[in-house]
Amino acid sequence: MDRRTPIQRLSRDDKTEGPTGTFASNHEVLTFTLSGLSKISALPQMKVAWIVSSGPQDKVAAAMARLEVIADTYLSMNAPVQWAVPVLLEQRKSVQPHLVARVRANLAELDRQLAEQKACQRLEVEGGWYVILRVPVTRSDEELAIELVREKHVLVHPGHFYDFPSDGFLVLSLIAPQTEFAEGIGRIFGKLASL
Repeated sequence: MDRRTPIQRLSRDDKTEGPTGTFASNHEVLTFTLSGLSKISALPQMKVAWIVSSGPQDKVAAAMARLEVIADTYLSMNAPVQWAVPVLLEQRKSVQPHLVARVRANLAELDRQLAEQKACQRLEVEGGWYVILRVPVTRSDEELAIELVREKHVLVHPGHFYDFPSDGFLVLSLIAPQTEFAEGIGRIFGKLASL
């Protein structure tokens, strides 16, 4: 399953331009590639998504038959949204550049502040608008996230929300307004330094 969005692959060392890869062209094993308006047009409330199936043709045909039954039974899209899809897809062309610019600026600010401390590091960003911080394990990620909200007024997600098997991970959004993001990162690092 590929949950990557059109946001660029970003790391400290790799400033590669262009979208990340996709598994949609895989022909070796049955693969489902997911996408939707929530990511490509920043419209999570519209609940419009799609699946590209690839792999051996016999397996794709069987999977598509089953997916069609599921889609017809449980996931019907209402008519107004269906009519709006072409316009909403077209709007991604004006939304994506702004999202990419903000994500890049916030990631650069995070890297700048990371260079000034030694308490944590970030994992490579492969797509989307989240960044994962590897933090010292002094308590559970959930306890740390709650402390950050209560004491520093900064919202982060504990790693277990994203199936990290152990503590020591916080997940942050890179789409926050740039000044708020920079201030929030400073508060997070201030809290970590005091532990």
